[in-house]
Amino acid sequence: MTTVFVTHPKDKLGPYFGERATRALEAVAEVRFNSEARELSTPELIAAAQDCDALIAYRQTPGPEALFRALPRLAAFVRCAVDIRTVDVAAASAHGVLVTQASPGFVPAVAEWIVGAMVDLGRGVGHYAEAYRRGEAPVPVMGRQLRASTLGVIGYGRIGRYLGELAQAFGMRVLACDPQPLVGEATVEQQVALPALLAQSDFVVCLAPANAHTERLMNAQAFAAMKPGAFFINAARGELVDDEALLAALESGHLGGCALDVGRAPDQMPAPVLARHPRTIATPHIGGLTLPAIEHQALETVSQIAALMRGEMPPGAINPAHATRLARWRLAA
Repeated sequence: MTTVFVTHPKDKLGPYFGERATRALEAVAEVRFNSEARELSTPELIAAAQDCDALIAYRQTPGPEALFRALPRLAAFVRCAVDIRTVDVAAASAHGVLVTQASPGFVPAVAEWIVGAMVDLGRGVGHYAEAYRRGEAPVPVMGRQLRASTLGVIGYGRIGRYLGELAQAFGMRVLACDPQPLVGEATVEQQVALPALLAQSDFVVCLAPANAHTERLMNAQAFAAMKPGAFFINAARGELVDDEALLAALESGHLGGCALDVGRAPDQMPAPVLARHPRTIATPHIGGLTLPAIEHQALETVSQIAALMRGEMPPGAINPAHATRLARWRLAA
């Protein structure tokens, strides 16, 4: 029988994989689990996953060359997430190991988090609630409504498009900055260059992918180009933001505030110095942490394992032409 090792720390298995996916996986394979309430080191993972045919990898589990070399039976590294930047795909290919990724099932969840952040930033809901909890009588201040405000979205992919639909339903004007032409995109009023987006937007939302071109995309120059009193929201990756520049923009009062669900702290958490700032709304990387979003990706990894057991190449395969270790699975099928 096919043996699968699930690398999720035992305290993360429920919220980041789920009982439904666990039952489905146990129905098709022999399953081993990480017994620790922490991420295993690579040597620990090698020891625990001996004789396993596949790994279902938690979002933080790296895939270095040493892992593929030390597990000669391993045929598939199945990432239970979209991001595979910590996986050495070239090394996996050299050793004949298939790498897969999940599709983004968190689009509505992240977009809804952004809408909630915009409402909180514009109306100060969290500040009022905290003041009442401290026994204080908060002083009402003029809020900013979403209707007739301008939303600027940097990186207009699936989440951006879904967010654009929600924003239009609220009566917002939507601007987008994306390297790809957005021809006929009904959710965007105008596709503009980044300087124009920053200068016109009341809410700037960062949804661009993290790569060499977008490293510290939002730097001191970018924050200075934003409208005075505008709000910045990052729901993409911490690498896109220069934290010191953001902190300076908050301290100076140039920005009305920011909302961060990601950052440069471990596991994409917001940096503490920004998270505790009074003009910041910070959450611990939970934009996609809803049951439908988690089940989507977890069940997709199970379906990928099942497809491989049937001798089929699953959707989400990254390097199928190099997955030579799958030969025995095809023979078994």
